[in-house]
Amino acid sequence: MPKRDYYDVLGVPRSASAAELKSAYRKSAMEHHPDRNPGDKGAEDRFKEAAEAYAVLSDANRRARYDQFGHEGLSGAGMPDLDASVFADFADIFGDMFGVGDILFGGGRRRRGPRRGADLGYDLEITLEEAVFGVEKEIRTVRTEVCSRCEGSGAASPADLVTCPACQGTGQQALRQGFLTIARTCGTCRGAGRAIRKPCGECAGAGGVRRERAVRASIPAGVDDGNRLRLRGEGEAGEPGAPPGDLYVILRVRGHPVFIREGRDILCDYPITFSQAALGSEIEVPVLGGGSAKLKIPQGTQNGSEFRLRGRGAKEGRGIGDQIVRVKVRTPAKLSKDGRKALEMLARSGDEAFTGEDRGLFEKVKDLFS
Repeated sequence: MPKRDYYDVLGVPRSASAAELKSAYRKSAMEHHPDRNPGDKGAEDRFKEAAEAYAVLSDANRRARYDQFGHEGLSGAGMPDLDASVFADFADIFGDMFGVGDILFGGGRRRRGPRRGADLGYDLEITLEEAVFGVEKEIRTVRTEVCSRCEGSGAASPADLVTCPACQGTGQQALRQGFLTIARTCGTCRGAGRAIRKPCGECAGAGGVRRERAVRASIPAGVDDGNRLRLRGEGEAGEPGAPPGDLYVILRVRGHPVFIREGRDILCDYPITFSQAALGSEIEVPVLGGGSAKLKIPQGTQNGSEFRLRGRGAKEGRGIGDQIVRVKVRTPAKLSKDGRKALEMLARSGDEAFTGEDRGLFEKVKDLFS
């Protein structure tokens, strides 16, 4: 049976770009992979056909020769064998879906390198002051560290570390499918290529031991709830020869009894008396981080009025926010005789009368009940 046109196999036009070829091959490979279609000879043939088509069209020289002479142009002298490197972009497809380590040609095998250690996460609770101004914290984590006795090999002695009999030291076991060989990580040695004859007495062959560790974390000024800090190399130990993972510190900012953060501004409510609001005054208000600041309340200040203390907020980028003081005018619940007389005199004097827009609204409400 004559070979189909490679462009038809991948379902792309002859003008297809390299990215379009990759996308088409990925789609076809995932659809027709033998592990997804067990026992389906037709799917296996289409999988091989798509692999062959992509191997040719992804190579600039082969593609030019194929475009000019067709399949016959690839069978002449001077055309090297298919190169497995053209499939490197698709290791994620087969590795994630089918546990495949590599796609190889001609039965070749490749041992994987040592794996980097896993990342760890840690929730750290800090105060609002610590989030705004920064702080140095010591946290304690439990992680896997390289066993000091066997130096991560897992064997009782160097002589007890032998070549894996299942994969002969390659770290992979191959499944042959025509000209294409799919290699899976060896299930016996998990890709290491070595087997342990006698395990280490300290780590029982694991190569690592669990230990508690104190870590210093520098929290910069201006962080907020949910921010993450990355501490490089403070995660789980990697396999021998590989670096450790990282530790991600997730910040949780506790609520404050007085202050609330809104972006880079710090908001607080502060009570003042009726006379302070009416006559004006100078008050001292608390500031985040300790201490106080003087704030001038002008005459006739209304309930809910806001005043800014510049530069007393949180750091954000190159700027610093403000502290916003929102005054709450307190109406006395009980009055002394003298206090009551003073307010009655104020009412009779007309100084409490509504003016402007407030007066118009007051008159409308009064008319409704007259």
